[in-house]
Amino acid sequence: MSAKEQMHQQDLEHSAILDVHAVDSENKEFDVEIQRSDAGAGAKRARHNSSLLDAHILKPGDDTEDIPDSYVIFITENDVMGKNQAIYHIQRYVETDEGKILFGDGSHILYVNGKYRGNDEIGKFMHDFSCSNPDDMNYEALAKKARYYKQDEKGVATMCKIMEDIADYTELSPDTIKELASQSMQLA
Repeated sequence: MSAKEQMHQQDLEHSAILDVHAVDSENKEFDVEIQRSDAGAGAKRARHNSSLLDAHILKPGDDTEDIPDSYVIFITENDVMGKNQAIYHIQRYVETDEGKILFGDGSHILYVNGKYRGNDEIGKFMHDFSCSNPDDMNYEALAKKARYYKQDEKGVATMCKIMEDIADYTELSPDTIKELASQSMQLA
């Protein structure tokens, strides 16, 4: 691997593997990041992502009171908060002499612990998320997609084309792309 490819691979390892933006039926906005590096899921990064999401949502002339709730969700490979919880909800509060009350601005930041393996929906999802064999997954919808991209002729061809396009875009060798894809499939 060339020095340039090694530097680019290090950059990839220290950044998000996948970003997903979604809007639900109530117009709530979601930004989901999958983080392999603990450093990429810091508090300032969450604040930055939340501000970018809000800036994306609110158009010039829109009333700020009409802005929908927003959710920044980090799915982390490790338990970055270190408290062995499935999900960490980050909240803003108003502190008064009488105590704290929720600020209620509609901004939500959540961290999902990728190491969590409880016998609940999140634990089962985190198992599936890091599972390399679709037959060992709990959720059939996720297993079906994994089978498609790993075992179905069309799915494998689609994934190969994506890897070729990424190689062209990043100037990384196809072998390096395949290695990075293999590493990311361990988490995804």
